[in-house]
Amino acid sequence: MDQYVTGTVIKQLREKHRMTQLQLAEKIGVSDKTVSKWENGKGYPDITLLEPIAEAFRISVAELISGNTIHNTNVSANMLRSKFYVCPVCGNVIHSTGEAVIQCHGVLLKPLEAEMTDEDHMIFIERVENEYYVRIVHEMSKQHYISFIAALSPDEIQMVRLYPEGPAQAYFKMRGVKKICFCCNHDGLFSIEVIKGIDDKDRSYDDTQERAELERAAEKLFG
Repeated sequence: MDQYVTGTVIKQLREKHRMTQLQLAEKIGVSDKTVSKWENGKGYPDITLLEPIAEAFRISVAELISGNTIHNTNVSANMLRSKFYVCPVCGNVIHSTGEAVIQCHGVLLKPLEAEMTDEDHMIFIERVENEYYVRIVHEMSKQHYISFIAALSPDEIQMVRLYPEGPAQAYFKMRGVKKICFCCNHDGLFSIEVIKGIDDKDRSYDDTQERAELERAAEKLFG
């Protein structure tokens, strides 16, 4: 196991909750000398004690092992603040509307930080009736590809999973979409706000002169 609860974490949590070693020991059914050994790095709690220790500190076992406590700020979470986690081992995509401790294949995952789209990850958004057609200029090879595209509104997320050698495109219902996110397996998460006023245009955003010029530039760069 690469990660396990340490004495340092136990001590920090104990002091945070203003417990003595004896008080913690009585809560979990061990001696205060045992707790002292853990905190001095002379041993680790048995795996059967992880749940009682977590309960004593009113946190989850995952939080105890990771050393990161999560504050309950997820009530009335706004989908526009969504966090995305991608496992580097299996490519599993996990979505959270707030703070979370997430592990996959033994790896503690960190939320991806979104960057603005750039010339190497050009995105085109077109209105097609009541949907957004989203296309990303990308090679989509087995080694380098877009893994998903997501459309976010304040109260909903729509996500399409993509695969190597497939098209980097997706359709999303317009219904309040404010932001488009997509993830490149090499370069991470990118996001762009849907252009204000696009819902009121008769033509697609790609039909404007500016977007058409970008389209032509992308075709020259990426074929």
